[in-house]
Formats: sequence, structure tokens, C-alpha cells
Amino acid sequence: MGYPKFFDEIEVIKVKDPLSAALGAFEAGEYEFNYLDAVKSAGHSCPTVAGAYIMTLEALKALYPNERAVRGNIKVEFEEALEDGVAGVIANVISQITGATDKSGFKGLQGKFARHSLMSFNSDINSSARFTRVDTNKSVDVNYNPSEILPNPDMQIIMQKMMQGQATPNELKEFGVLWQDRVKRIFENLGSVVSVEEL
Repeated sequence: MGYPKFFDEIEVIKVKDPLSAALGAFEAGEYEFNYLDAVKSAGHSCPTVAGAYIMTLEALKALYPNERAVRGNIKVEFEEALEDGVAGVIANVISQITGATDKSGFKGLQGKFARHSLMSFNSDINSSARFTRVDTNKSVDVNYNPSEILPNPDMQIIMQKMMQGQATPNELKEFGVLWQDRVKRIFENLGSVVSVEEL
């Protein structure tokens, strides 16, 4: 399986999952998510998928500074409606990592380990997303904006050819390389694209 090598250089997200421990899936319920996992789930790598991963990574580091994040113990709120823009794409990536879902998630075992109703939309917040620890009610607002990381200008030229069915195989390959180059630069400039505010 071939993919851009920078995927392997991105910081992994370490979690502890009580449900996983109870059901014997992972020893002590401890496992990791990496960016490649998010890309597989989404089916592609783009600034939006990268942003969802980055927001989750930075939020969980702030909420769990000296320990693994506890999957299933994290509530996530969005200002947007689920149907707006790329909210659904972002929510899917965050849900994969945190376990939080709106109504579709796991209902629990005899009142424990429930994952549903931990994600909400149309919330009264002023950020890209708000993450809250259920056990302590500690919250962080996360803002993600990759607009300063500009795409290579050649991308627009090739995209026009693609839309007209006139791009050559080499141009199609170059487009993918240039697209992932922007994603790579987003990860290399986290200080410019993401901010976390503790509430």
C-alpha cells in the first residue's frame, strides 16, 4: 500500500478505551490512532481531514496533558449544522478517534460505556469545535483555519484541465503530489493553523 511518507511522521493520538478493555479487544484498552487511520476512514487526505485530526490531537493534549485520552469520555460540539459545509466530514474523523456520536453510537452495556449523545451540532459556541471531558467538565475551544497555507498555483491550472477532461496522466499525478504537499505543509505549521483555548 503506497501513500505519502509524511503520514508516518505525524504525531499519533494515544487513547485508553474502557469498553475495549472490558471486551478484551486491546490489553488495558490502550491503543493509538494515526493520520493514516483517519485517511483510510475518510477515503482521502485533504485540509479538512487533516484539520479534523489536528483539532482532535490538540484538544486531547489540552484535556489530558499527562495521560491518555479516555475514549467515550469526550463530548464534542459544533457551531455548524451537520448538513453544513464539511461539518459531517470533520465529525466523522473526530467520532472515529473520540468515540463521540450524536444518536447513532453505542448504547452501552447496562448503563456503562455509552457513546451516543456525546456529539451535538448547532451549538452556541464561537469556535470550530468544543471538546469537553465528561468526568471533569473541563472544556477547550479549538479553532482551525488553514487559509495561510496556500496551495501551489499550478494546482488551479491542472484542476481546470481535469474538469475539462484534458489533463494528461502526468498532470493528474502531479496534481495529487501538489495536493498532498499542501496537507504536509499544514501539519508542518500547526502554530499557524490551529489554536486551543481552555475555558
